[in-house]
Amino acid sequence: MSDRELNFASEILKGRSWRDVPDDEVLAQAERLLDGWMGNEHRMERPKLYDHYALLLLALTRQVRALETRVAELEAHRDGRP
Repeated sequence: MSDRELNFASEILKGRSWRDVPDDEVLAQAERLLDGWMGNEHRMERPKLYDHYALLLLALTRQVRALETRVAELEAHRDGRP
């Protein structure tokens, strides 16, 4: 483990705007970072929510909405609705 503390958002964004990073990449990188942190493989800065974890929450919110839409479409199809 390095003494260097990783910055959650910087590790995910890699210099890009948050709008330029696809949700699935945010989720994959967040999972990698959090798994490594929980496994004591690296250290993370202790950021404020709005600075860093908002990326993850936004990606998760979008994923939930997309899944809700898909479920509603499947249920409508099952019930014979267009």
